This record gives sequence, structure tokens and C-alpha cells, in this order.
Amino acid sequence: SRGARVADIAILVVAADDGVQPQTKEAIKIIQDAKLPFVVAINKIDKAEADIEKAKSDLSALGLLPEDWGGNVICQPVSAKDGTGIDDLLETVLLVADMNKENMMADSKRLAIGTIIESKVNKGEGPVATMLVQAGTLKLGDDLCIAEDYIGRVRALKDYKGMEIKEALPGTPAKIIGLKLAPEVGSIVEAVADIKNLN
Repeated sequence: SRGARVADIAILVVAADDGVQPQTKEAIKIIQDAKLPFVVAINKIDKAEADIEKAKSDLSALGLLPEDWGGNVICQPVSAKDGTGIDDLLETVLLVADMNKENMMADSKRLAIGTIIESKVNKGEGPVATMLVQAGTLKLGDDLCIAEDYIGRVRALKDYKGMEIKEALPGTPAKIIGLKLAPEVGSIVEAVADIKNLN
């Protein structure tokens, strides 16, 4: 549910050999509550007991009618194990993104705002957090706050590979070094122009 708050598109994974499980129903509810566009990846098609049509039938029983059955839910058969269908899945995600781009465009020129997706205290670095930038551009030297509480200045930024970067655009996760504390996962962080009025 935390991920649904920061995502633009969801991929619902249903196992072709198991069909819809209780956790699948929970994921569907989270996706629907967040009003996210989504794609269904029917995984494990490499297994002998895989039954793609049963998985689609399970989904349709929950009101998610597959596209090839006359509905509007895109289902892409894949095998995470051998890579079958992964390129098609990625193309489908790009297509869904293109169809929903009006709702996904972020202003990169404003001060950064984003959600903490990972947080901890590292030996040598102190409190660090990974923020998914949702709007604006996060830059070195930015002062950050959660609500009215000042949490520190961006002294260093790293990308998902651990390489130093100077800025993070919308849709980019960035590890922030220079915080006074490790913020709670799920916190909304904002870059501020003036820290005089913060706690």
C-alpha cells in the first residue's frame, strides 16, 4: 500500500499455476483504492501445470475482464525464470504510461517533493534515506523538511547503483546523505527555499 502511494503504474503478478490467491485480492484492492492504471503479468508460464486461461477466469470473477475476453485489463503472459514475455510486458507498461501521461506529468522546475522509500543509519554516513522524487528536482545543497520539521541538507546524492549524482529528476529514487535523522518510511519530504520558519 505504501508503494501504491508513490507509483504511477502497477504490475499485478498472478501465478499461472496458482491463479488468484488471497494476497492477489489484497493487491487488487490496493491498486483500485489508489486508482492506479495497471497491467497483469501472468507469471510462471514455463511450468507444466501453468493454466493461463484459469488465471484469466479467476481475474474475471473479480471483475477484471481480460482484454482478449472483451474487457479492458491487459494481461501479459511471462516467465520470470526464463525471461519469456518480459520485453512485451515492458512495452505494455510503456503503452499504458503513454495512455495515462496527462495524469503522470511532473513539474521538474519546482522545489523537490517525494516519498521516503528506505531509511536507515549507516556506519560512516549517519542517517541516510532513499527518496522517490515525485515532482521537482532534488539537488545537492537542498534543505529538506517533513511537514514543518527540518531534517537536514543534501550533502551527497547517490543513484540506485551507488554512483554519486548532482540531481534527481521526477520518477528517480535517490539516496540522500546529510540528514539529521533517519525519517520514517512513507514520509513526504519537501525541499524548502527558506528554513528560518521551520522547527
